[in-house]
Amino acid sequence: MTDPGLTADTYARWRATPLGEITERVETALIIGLAGPLKGKRVLDVGTGDGHYAIAAAMRGAEVTALDSALPMLVATRQRSKENGLTLELVQGNAEALPFEDGSFDMVLAVTVLCLIPNAPQAVREMARVLAPGGCLILGELGRYNLWAAKRRVRSWLGESPWRQTRFRSRRQLRELALAAELQVVALSGAVHFPPIAPLARLLAPVEPLLTRIRAPGAAFLALAASKPETKP
Repeated sequence: MTDPGLTADTYARWRATPLGEITERVETALIIGLAGPLKGKRVLDVGTGDGHYAIAAAMRGAEVTALDSALPMLVATRQRSKENGLTLELVQGNAEALPFEDGSFDMVLAVTVLCLIPNAPQAVREMARVLAPGGCLILGELGRYNLWAAKRRVRSWLGESPWRQTRFRSRRQLRELALAAELQVVALSGAVHFPPIAPLARLLAPVEPLLTRIRAPGAAFLALAASKPETKP
């Protein structure tokens, strides 16, 4: 699901800023690290936006389906994938009612998607449904307890989209969503421990792997990996 206040240009402008470039690089490293080897895997990217993670997966050899509720986002994804010499399957649809058969994918990615969805538990159940047994769900979400969230809350109080409807989550809440969908949590990490200030981001980014490894508090970005059991208990 894409917030109406977001456009493909929003993502492009963010990545073009020093802070955006550093932050996205750190977040992508965490998500792709949790995903592991992707060659030959059937990957669904839910709420693909302008295709950043779909393209990252395809560049690593995955067979990627990118889904978004907004047609302009899919158009942008198609353009970006062509520019990278990649072919993705593009589907317009809703995360809370995925238009795929049970067990269709080896991996499902959903990055900063649940924070914009009214019924996040239903969306995670749908992601679990379309996973093949033994498959993996990777969730990336905005953390609840950090300086970035505080700044975004202030902006929401001022009526700024997209933060008006954004839901920030704790590690416990993210874990509970996966467990409620009968998935087994195998990893839960945090990144972006630096404040939303470009010079400090540049200074602290090199120590992000260490801060992630020691589970330092204040992570603005949380990432969870959960597997679908081979058989139901």
